[in-house]
Amino acid sequence: MLGYLRPDFQYRCIQDIKVEDLVSHGIKGLLLDLDNTITPWNDRTVTPEVVNWFKKIKDAGLKACILSNNTLPDRVSAVADVLGIMYVYNAAKPSKKAFLMGLETLGLDSSEVAVIGDQIFTDVYGAKRLKIKTILVSPIDRKEFAGTKVLRFMERLVGRKVSYTRNCLDK
Repeated sequence: MLGYLRPDFQYRCIQDIKVEDLVSHGIKGLLLDLDNTITPWNDRTVTPEVVNWFKKIKDAGLKACILSNNTLPDRVSAVADVLGIMYVYNAAKPSKKAFLMGLETLGLDSSEVAVIGDQIFTDVYGAKRLKIKTILVSPIDRKEFAGTKVLRFMERLVGRKVSYTRNCLDK
C-alpha cells in the first residue's frame, strides 16, 4: 500500500519541472490537478510563469489535460482555455475511472503519461493504481477545501511534510 503513496518525482512547483526531464522519461502527456497545483484553490488566476511553462510543454509536443475534482465546469474551463489545454472536471479522483477518462482525453497509454498534483491520496494514489508516473508538487497556498485539510493530516501520518509554495507563483 505504501508504494501507492510514494511519488516517482517531487518538485517545489510545476515551473521547476524541466520539460527535457519529462521527455527523457518517455512522457508524451500530462494529467494535471488544478487546485493548488496550477492555481491557488478556488481561483482562476494563472501567473505568467505558469503560462510560460505550459508553452514550453506544448512546444516540446507534450499534450496536457487538467484532471480536476472541481464540480464547476466554468472554473476549470476558464483555466484550461487560458493555457490552451484539455480538461476533465468532476473527475472523482482517486477513482480509476477518473484517470482512465484523462488518458482517453489525451489519447495516450498510461506508460506515456505523468500525473502532476499536490495531493498524495488523490493524485499520487489514483495514478499509481494504473501504473502512471507521478510527480508531487508542494501546494501553492494554505487555503484549501475542508476535505483536503483532513487529507493533509493523513499525508503527515504517512511521512509527507506539507510545504506551501505561494512564493513559487509570486516570482
